[in-house]
Amino acid sequence: MKAYPVVLLVLITFFVISFVTNLLGPIFPALIESYQIGLLLAGFFPFAFFAAYGLMSIPAGLIAQQKGEKFVILLAFLLAAIGAIVFVLLPSFAMAMFALFTIGSAMALLQVAINPLLRRAGGEQHFAAFSVAAQLLFGAAATLSPIVYSSLVAHIQTGSELGQQLSLFTQPNKDWLIMYALFAVISIVMLLVTSFMTIPKEQQSSQTLRLSDSLALFKDKTVVLFFIAISCYVGLEQGIANSISVFLATYHGVDPMTQGTDVVSQFWLLLTIGCILGLALLKVMDAKLVLKLFSIGAACSLVFAIFGSKEIALIAFPASGFFLSIMWSVIFSLGLNSIVKGHSAVSGILCTGIVGGALASPIIGFIAELSGDLRISLLVLFIPLGFILSVSFWAKPLVKNHTIQLIKKREALD
Repeated sequence: MKAYPVVLLVLITFFVISFVTNLLGPIFPALIESYQIGLLLAGFFPFAFFAAYGLMSIPAGLIAQQKGEKFVILLAFLLAAIGAIVFVLLPSFAMAMFALFTIGSAMALLQVAINPLLRRAGGEQHFAAFSVAAQLLFGAAATLSPIVYSSLVAHIQTGSELGQQLSLFTQPNKDWLIMYALFAVISIVMLLVTSFMTIPKEQQSSQTLRLSDSLALFKDKTVVLFFIAISCYVGLEQGIANSISVFLATYHGVDPMTQGTDVVSQFWLLLTIGCILGLALLKVMDAKLVLKLFSIGAACSLVFAIFGSKEIALIAFPASGFFLSIMWSVIFSLGLNSIVKGHSAVSGILCTGIVGGALASPIIGFIAELSGDLRISLLVLFIPLGFILSVSFWAKPLVKNHTIQLIKKREALD
């Protein structure tokens, strides 16, 4: 099945997921100020959001397997709208936890549903390329989200005509609520658009898939290996991103609030730009080879970032983001293309691996305190990176990514 309107819907959904997921970063200081809490309690905001991935991804895969992706997408946007509206109307600390968990659950449902749907709607051979295109939009939304936030809050604080209208959806000292009001509107619009879309269900066997059946997939060596690979990628990404500012301040005297923040922004920007090159390479090279080259590039960048001079580190850290750009997309596409059936259930298991990435930063901090050397602790990042590199050797996809033949072989005529 090739259905490019469905592909477009999926790509837009990726954009929406990123717009919401990366919203917590820029509003994090405002949340601390609004609720007058410390970093420990504030840490429960992202925890409530990302914990939903660990709890909801496998059930989401089961629902998608039984009810179809359209049902899951509609349910997700309904949950997202409810969570956002609750957040705007009742922004107490306790309700904020509930709202963020609800929105996180919606994002987990979407992630699980749209990956196998993109594979089916765009064609198995083109899945890796479309997945990288989705990652490109994901990065674009991550860049746009803080810009929209600062612009809307600026209107509210200056008391402009638009700002006065926007302030109706906020509360005193909680201007950031306008973003969740905006997200409620976006969720409702996406709910309506999806309801009018024709999204054929994947052909299923008559046997009912249960939770035990889904958990049984963990007995499949291939599924387990790709689950670990996804966990490794998220851990690697978060481990680098969360360590950049602290590392530069510790070893090179870089101000974490100014230049350090800029380097982190460059990391995400290059992660987005890298998708463009990755998208082009996937049209002319095998996905495993692209993953191998980018993994080696990431390893070299990390070595220079950790042991290089200040000038080298300022370049090498963002460069590592460039080489991380295609990893999620290629690993996910190789994983789904390596199994015969049950792609929605497997997608749920792979998305559960997202929550595993939360372990990277605590492990790095623990080793740093034991050794007294952040450089030594950052070496732990080469463990997940090494596993990702290994994927390029042992992965055996049943369907390879479609590539353009630059030199066509002359066919013999009978």
